[in-house]
Formats: sequence, structure tokens, C-alpha cells
Amino acid sequence: MASTSSSRCDHLAHPSPLTTALAAVLLFGILLSYLPQHLKILSRRSSEGLSPWWVLLGALSSIAALGNILTLPTSREDVACCKQIGKGECAAALLGVAQIGCQWGCFMFIVMLFLIYFPHPTSTTADLTSSVSSLTSPATPPPKRRDAVIVAVTTTLALLTIGATSLVLVAAYPHHTQTWANLLGVIAGLLSAVQYVPQIWYTWHLRDVKSLSVITMLIQVPGAFLFAFSLWQRVGWEGWSTWAVYIVTGFLQGILLVMAIVYYVQHRQAEKENQRRLDENGYIAGVDDVDGGAEDADERTGLLSRNGTVRRKSKPTNNGRIAINGGSGRMQRESNARDRQLSMLYAATPPEHDSDRSQ
Repeated sequence: MASTSSSRCDHLAHPSPLTTALAAVLLFGILLSYLPQHLKILSRRSSEGLSPWWVLLGALSSIAALGNILTLPTSREDVACCKQIGKGECAAALLGVAQIGCQWGCFMFIVMLFLIYFPHPTSTTADLTSSVSSLTSPATPPPKRRDAVIVAVTTTLALLTIGATSLVLVAAYPHHTQTWANLLGVIAGLLSAVQYVPQIWYTWHLRDVKSLSVITMLIQVPGAFLFAFSLWQRVGWEGWSTWAVYIVTGFLQGILLVMAIVYYVQHRQAEKENQRRLDENGYIAGVDDVDGGAEDADERTGLLSRNGTVRRKSKPTNNGRIAINGGSGRMQRESNARDRQLSMLYAATPPEHDSDRSQ
């Protein structure tokens, strides 16, 4: 056992420059890739658009992966070798542990932001940034507080269970840690492979990216294949079960990336089209261009014009035009309801009793 440990320490004392550089780039890329997602949730102050099941599966996968790397006998040997090798060689040897730990920390921060900024059921209908495509898409179930509770409770229980079990095995049953680590590795791989399936379904029904960061996926999609290549260099084709899951994850995340880009472009185009229509139709000519002279459009002017249309009292702007409020759907519905009521009232009133048509 001592000779095996000594030979491993000798191997770690001479790290490969290519492998070390690639591992360092991946570590930096993991941290960089999650930052846009964090910032987007913080800037929008809402986690709308993130599937609760994507968040839950990602949290469980990262917890299992962290437990796997920390309980592996080889990882503990690498930590022990740091007493015999230099600090630089020790840092290079622990880059793999740092990668998993960084990924776990970044995704746990997403879980925390998801719970803090969980959207209220009424915020979906009140979100004025929704695109036209999302409004005309199939009905998406509103967010439920129950989903947030499930994510929080399940993540906490998994963290406590895996953490406590790993500590007990490492302290009392170190010879069984390899089996435990293998089990956690299989669980992490399976969860990671299917993690993006609910997010793909959720985004497709929502027809919008909302708080989902396109920049994060632009970094992580090639990063998944690069990470798989890094693992392939270490374990070869025989260890296909280790790196194949990242190939599957990369493809699924690539599908989500394409969908997100398409919906993002549609969203921007819809915003520009709405702005163009508002600029063109947001103002109409004065009353003198519609129902006669402007001097007749005072408080004594009848609400119902001769052609049967209902007039609305509007405050003229400085340039003599009347603004039309096109931004509030609630006000528009209330105005339509008032129009219908007035139309019914004037329809039931005989012309000889109509004060607006007297004189």
C-alpha cells in the first residue's frame, strides 16, 4: 500500500503540462460559464423560465458528483501526496477536485437564486417583457410554490444524507468508499444525462428564454465536449462510462441552446415590431379629423357620434394629437366594457329623448 502511494506521489510530482493547462482552463471556464446565469437572475429579480425539475436534477447531480470525487480513494491519496510534493504539483493534482467543487458551488448558487426569486403565480401575467410568441403559445402551467418547496427540501435532504454517509464511510469503513463512490458516480451521470430534458420541454412550451442565460449555454456546450475530451485523455476508451455522459449532456444542452437562440431572436423581433406599431398607431389625429371640428369636442359633445362609434375623452398633447394607451391590457378591457355599456344605453334611448342629439 505504501509503495503504491509512493509511486502515485512520484507520478503527481511530474504533471503533464498539457493536461494541467487543460484542467486549469476548464476550471476557469466552469466559473465563467455560470456567472451570466447568476447575473441574469439577479438583474431580472426573477427565476421565471427555469424549470424546477432542471434545477432539482442539476442540484442532485452536482451533490452526487461532489460526494463521488471526495470519497474516491485516489482523491484521498492525492491529498495525502501533497505533503510530499511541491505546492504547484499539489495544485495541479487537485484540479479535478476543484472542477467538481466549483461546479457544485455555482449550481448551488443557482438553486438559492431560484428559491429567493421564485416567481409568484400572478407575475407571469403581469410580466410586460413577455414576447408575443409566449402569449400565443400553448398554455404553460403557472409556477407553483409547491415546486419550490420540493426543490428546497429534496436538495437539503440529499446534501445531508450524502454528506453524512460519506463522512461515516471515510472515518469508519474506508475500504468501502470505492463502492460508495462508484454508486454516487453512476447516480450523478444518470441525473446529468437527463437533466436538460425537462428544461427543453419547459422552454418549448414557454416559447421564451425568460431568466435562462443564452451566454451560459454558449460557453457550456463546447465546454461539455472539451471536458469529455479531458476525461478521455485520462481514462481512454475503456473508461467510456466516465466521459460518455458529458457527450450526451453536451448534445441535449446544444438542443436547448438552439431553441433559446430562436426564441430570443423572435422575442427581440416582436419587441421591435410592437415598438414600431406603437410609434405608428400610438397617436391618432385630433377629434376635428374624426368627428368634426375640435371646438365641438368639449364636455358637451355626445359620447356617441353620428356613425354609431363611441367617442372617448382624451387629453390632447402639446402637438394637438391624442394619445392612445396601448400598454395596459387591463385598461383596454375596462374601456371596451364601458364602450359596450354606452352602446347598449344609446341603443335603448329614443332619439327624441337623447340630450346629445337635441338642438
